[in-house]
Amino acid sequence: MNQTFMKEKNILPLVLSMSLPMVISMAVNSLYNIIDSYFVAKVSENAMTALALVYPVQNFINAIAIGFGIGINACIAFYLGADDKVRADRAATLGVLLSFLHGLLMAAICIPGMPLFLKNFSSDAEITSLALLYSNRAFLFSPVINLGLSFEKLFQSVGKMKVTMFSMMCGCIANIILDPLMIFGIGIFPAMGIAGAAYATGIGQCITLVVYLLFYTFLPMPVRISRSYIAFDKPTFQKLYSVGISATLNLALPSLLISVLNGLLAAFSEKYVLVLGVYYKLQTFIYLTANGIIQGIRPLMGYNFGAKEYGRVKKIYRTALTMNIGIMLLGTSLSWLIPQHLIGLFTNNPETIEIGVTALHIISLGFAISAVSITCSGALEGLGKGYQSLFISLLRYVAVILPAAYLFSRFADADGVWFAFCFTEFISAGFAAFIYGKEVNVREKTQDA
Repeated sequence: MNQTFMKEKNILPLVLSMSLPMVISMAVNSLYNIIDSYFVAKVSENAMTALALVYPVQNFINAIAIGFGIGINACIAFYLGADDKVRADRAATLGVLLSFLHGLLMAAICIPGMPLFLKNFSSDAEITSLALLYSNRAFLFSPVINLGLSFEKLFQSVGKMKVTMFSMMCGCIANIILDPLMIFGIGIFPAMGIAGAAYATGIGQCITLVVYLLFYTFLPMPVRISRSYIAFDKPTFQKLYSVGISATLNLALPSLLISVLNGLLAAFSEKYVLVLGVYYKLQTFIYLTANGIIQGIRPLMGYNFGAKEYGRVKKIYRTALTMNIGIMLLGTSLSWLIPQHLIGLFTNNPETIEIGVTALHIISLGFAISAVSITCSGALEGLGKGYQSLFISLLRYVAVILPAAYLFSRFADADGVWFAFCFTEFISAGFAAFIYGKEVNVREKTQDA
């Protein structure tokens, strides 16, 4: 199949055609957490708090799946751009197999490890029990999540973004339908409470995987999975993991951040822990929409760089940055115009809503500038520069925000934690722009040599 459209089509229509299906896909994907949280909040505030405590581990599992998938995406796109179909097929085969094994490992580690994890953040027996009820069921689907996301990145790497959009929508629609049925016990379903939310999400993810497998079986593809490539191949392993590990750490760092911030906020009140959990549910919708654009440009960056189309690489980056700034400005506007309605989706407690409104007002001040870090990080991953992308994420999620959150909370109590978010985005954006500019110039010289 001819993939040259990636280096021939006009930049803006190309980025839009690749990114808009992914924007829709990522927005739909973010609904998994939003929908679960919305219906679980109807059960009780304790159930919602339990979901917030499970979220960091759940995010870590997803980070491994998505991060390694990004490695698959970058690998395949680069080899296709360099016209090396054999290596592209090998990367696809080994990537899918390794993703499935990662999922099995995550289920085996996280399910028995949750009681110890939860002990650090809550002494409330009911909240701990609800958190285990959810996590023990949700984490069983880890192999399915990893396998589904590996196929997602495979389709994205060859430009088939509409397949990804359709497959994810099928799973999400199933989740929307099943959540109230299984949580509250409607029709033939028993009332399972928070456990029903875990099953509904898992079933939705299974449906998404089945749809991917059907498309792969019946749709012509420029890369194919073959048993003949199941063997140790050091260059392919190195390329998959050099980007995959860095991307995984990029995505896993928010879990570390949330866990540490939960510890800081719990000293003031568990209501602040709940608000942080609600904020991450809401910001997921905005940031994953921006990430949809990043998903769209990664194969374009890798393919054009492999084909030595450096001018197009720069134009693709600038176009994505402009689009991401627009999305983040929309997020800021919503956080100031309707914050009560957004927080009110997850709690009816007036005190909690008041805390949440303050948090949204403060944190959203850094949304627009964060587009620089997000776009630079994603573009570097598309170019195979995983470690440089990881450095940007370390700044955003560890090196700047954690000390800032601790220091600011000493002077402004819990509100100091919210101020640490926007402070961090301004510092990180400057470093991100510098790193990206430097690395792209170095890569161009190296590639030409």
